[in-house]
Amino acid sequence: MATDTETGEIESFGEVNKTVGAVFKYVLLAATLFGIVVLGALLVYVANDAIQPLTADPGWYLTFLLALVLPTLGVGTFLYRRDTDALRFGAMTVGMTVVTLMFAGGTGMIFVDILPPLVFLAYALALALPSAAVLALQRRSREVPFLTRAGVTTLAFYVALFGLPGPVGAAVGLPTVVPGVPGLVQSAPVIPLDWMSLAASLGLLVAAVVGAYAASLRDRRAGAVAGAAALAAIAGAGALGPAVGVTPVPAVVLASVAGVPTVAYAAGGAVSRPRDRVGLLFPAVAIGGALLGAAAVDAFGFAGPRSWVDWQFLTSAHSRNAVDAGLYPAIGGSILLMVTVAVLSFPLGVGAAVYLEEYAPDNRFTRFIDVNISNLAGVPSVVYGLLGLGVFVTYLGRPTGTVLIGGATLALLILPIVIISSREAIRSVPNEMREASYGMGATKWQTVRKVVLPRAFPGILTGTILALGRAIGETAPLIMIGAPSVLFSLPTELSSKVSAMPLQVFAWSSLFASEDFYTKAVPAGVVVLVSVLLAMNSIAIVLRNKYQSEQ
Repeated sequence: MATDTETGEIESFGEVNKTVGAVFKYVLLAATLFGIVVLGALLVYVANDAIQPLTADPGWYLTFLLALVLPTLGVGTFLYRRDTDALRFGAMTVGMTVVTLMFAGGTGMIFVDILPPLVFLAYALALALPSAAVLALQRRSREVPFLTRAGVTTLAFYVALFGLPGPVGAAVGLPTVVPGVPGLVQSAPVIPLDWMSLAASLGLLVAAVVGAYAASLRDRRAGAVAGAAALAAIAGAGALGPAVGVTPVPAVVLASVAGVPTVAYAAGGAVSRPRDRVGLLFPAVAIGGALLGAAAVDAFGFAGPRSWVDWQFLTSAHSRNAVDAGLYPAIGGSILLMVTVAVLSFPLGVGAAVYLEEYAPDNRFTRFIDVNISNLAGVPSVVYGLLGLGVFVTYLGRPTGTVLIGGATLALLILPIVIISSREAIRSVPNEMREASYGMGATKWQTVRKVVLPRAFPGILTGTILALGRAIGETAPLIMIGAPSVLFSLPTELSSKVSAMPLQVFAWSSLFASEDFYTKAVPAGVVVLVSVLLAMNSIAIVLRNKYQSEQ
């Protein structure tokens, strides 16, 4: 490229001016800092109304300063100067503890008030048995034709879930000959206790994941030992929970979702990264200091902040009195909506992305689809609410404001985002990996399944979680489909009426507008909603960083 050193001009680029570049850089920095400061000030303002930190006794602050803040800062400074990787490992353990405790609370809500553990066990068995048969059949994939395998797989899951002849036979009036696995389990003459059912389903699943994680670090024997230890710890939590004041089902949930995964992560990091073991000092001091501070202020009788985000707020229903108002049914509704949205949007979005990237030809029709998917990602959410109202309620005649209709409408809202993020993740897989797979004789499907999707899965999961974060904060689509603003009980079925956290906060700020609601219930609801969003986004950030570090 030709350069004129006297005039400071470069051919095709024009005049080189470092001053303009520096000014542009600092303008961008100032704009970024301004946005962060404004957002931070807004969050601090809302959090101050919700938590009211200045209402605590001075002794409360002094106790936590001596027990938690100063020791944690000291250990953090020491680790920062010694080994930043160790500090990162310790901070990650603390963050995982906080996030898993939040998710444990939501999971406990499901199994205590929404889904009986025995029903969950029944359907887990109904899915596990045919899955094991399909895996055994997959090992003989070369001996069995594809269509035969597909037919056997479909039949196995159908019989396990619905029996014979199932819904198809019932539609033509045939009696049930073979009941499905869920019916057999729930009608058994002897059924396990709720916490035992949960330990045998959720606990066994967590133990299998822990075992696989340990096996990837060491060997199969270590994985079997770790899995058995995890399952024993979960079962022990259910049996011994009442001795420490925790009922069995929440104890099993707490151990399965928070305790065992966090301990497994800390132990795995200590084993695989010996130099970073010292980083475990950070969570030990932080968690130990928090527990010590809580015990000390209780012993000395120091009053903490008179926060509106307390146990009563999280476990109570709506009330016309702001002091007694709670968010419990709305939290449960948001959880059910997110589960429904994930089940509907994830397979559809990923399937569409795989087809468009790996199978679809490059012609006018596919380019037309690409443009429309990009445009749909920017459509206002209220339009999707009108679409859900017109299609699901008016055209299909479904009842308004139910879990299924709300989840389907929100799934339509984030479907373009899931497709776009999944396509970007699939597109990031190097073509050399595909060509190497083809060179070894793999088919298109084998290449997609064993090469492309495993490589792209972290990016796909990250995009999906961020899309779910958008869906959980939406209000307009739920209003348009007729979801109630206020509920006094949790929904228990897909056909039940459902509310959500943003809808409840909207109702407090409009239908029940008063000084008390503006300064008490509304800020508390916003803090809970933002906390859930941050927890979901933190998972996406961790997955993204882990994926980038493995590149």
